[in-house]
Amino acid sequence: MDKVKVKIRMNKDVCCNVCGKKINIEQGIMKEDVFEAAKEWGYFSKYDLEVHKFNICEECYDNLISTFKIPIEVVRKKEVL
Repeated sequence: MDKVKVKIRMNKDVCCNVCGKKINIEQGIMKEDVFEAAKEWGYFSKYDLEVHKFNICEECYDNLISTFKIPIEVVRKKEVL
């Protein structure tokens, strides 16, 4: 099977779904990081056959996780590949 390289360019605006902040994009590259979530709902859910996607800026992410009863798990990476 042949391998195909795909170049992805961001053509649409990316906004935080919590506060509405527009994420800075230059030449198709996000200049700020966001938490990107996608959930494909399945059986036994009222959202069966739906895919929900959203983005959260770092400030809203910090605010959100500070409300968790059980803290998130953080794993430090030694290098980026």
